[in-house]
Order: sequence, then C-alpha cells, then structure tokens
Amino acid sequence: MPMAAVTAWQALVDAADLRPGQTVLVHAAAGGVGHPAVHIAKLRGAHAIATAGRDNLDFVRGLGAETAIDHRARPFEDEVAEADVVLDPVGGDVYRRSFDVLRPGGVLVSTAEVPDEAAAKGHGVRARWIENGPNGALLREIVGQVERGRLRPTVHEVLPLAEAGRAHEISQAGHVHGKLVLRVG
Repeated sequence: MPMAAVTAWQALVDAADLRPGQTVLVHAAAGGVGHPAVHIAKLRGAHAIATAGRDNLDFVRGLGAETAIDHRARPFEDEVAEADVVLDPVGGDVYRRSFDVLRPGGVLVSTAEVPDEAAAKGHGVRARWIENGPNGALLREIVGQVERGRLRPTVHEVLPLAEAGRAHEISQAGHVHGKLVLRVG
C-alpha cells in the first residue's frame, strides 16, 4: 500500500492538482496504483471514472467509481469526454488514446510512460510522468487516511515468499484486485 498509494497521491494531488468537482479517468483501476487512486479521487471530491476488465467492474464501483468501463468490451474514448485528469499506469496505446478524452487544459499523468510533450501540446493539454520516490510526510498522511478508513488497502492474495514466482505470474495475468502480498517466515 505505501508505494502504490504514494504514487497515486503524487499523480492526482501533486502532479494534477485534482480538485472537487473535476472528473478523473483512472485506467487499470482494480490494480495496485489504480485502486488507491479511485479512493484519493473521492477524497478530493472528484468524479471518478474507472477502466477495468469485466470481472473487476463491481470491484471498482465498490471503491467509489461512479462509472466503470470494461476496457475489453468497448473503447474508453466512446464513453469518456472532457475529463480534467487521466491517470495512466498502463502506457502504450492506452496512453496515446488518453489524450483524446481530456478537455483543453487537462492533464494526463502517467506512471508507465515518459510524457510525449509534442502530443500533449497538439491536444492542448499537459502531460506529466510520476516516478515514485520516498516521501515521509506523504506516507504519514496516507497512514492517517488508512487509519480513518478513508483509504482502504485491498489485498488480492497473501502467498508465502517461496511462491514469489507464482505471485509474479498472477500479477502478469492482469486479474488482480489490489495488491499481492508475500509473507516472509
């Protein structure tokens, strides 16, 4: 939870300056960075739209997303327009297509891809890249939000350290709700 929530906070609060009433599209909202991002969007008073696989739609709605889009069933750009912020932990084609759903002046924050400044300028938006780093004050803030029940870590599965390879396989399959935890000892 610490790294994922810090990354989501830095993306939405620090880089995007997400404000009450704004609309944010969170890609891969069932994943490690996505699920705390939906909570943080709600903490900030924003309208959260989430992309996820069909099996994860109820999960992301339960996190607080008002709209949940099955990214395999239809293109998200058919459902989203004029978003203030897009958080993209996926990269590639998702990153490139995300420019099209932002309002002029909006911001695309990626944790997966270095900003394409030319594409951002061409769309009249900003592009930011988050590279997570240690931040004690922010970590204390996140711990406080967890203690107050405003941020809820989601653990998909706890596995013994000896099954780290299996955990990696589960992660790469792309059907994880929240985080996988390896138990030491």
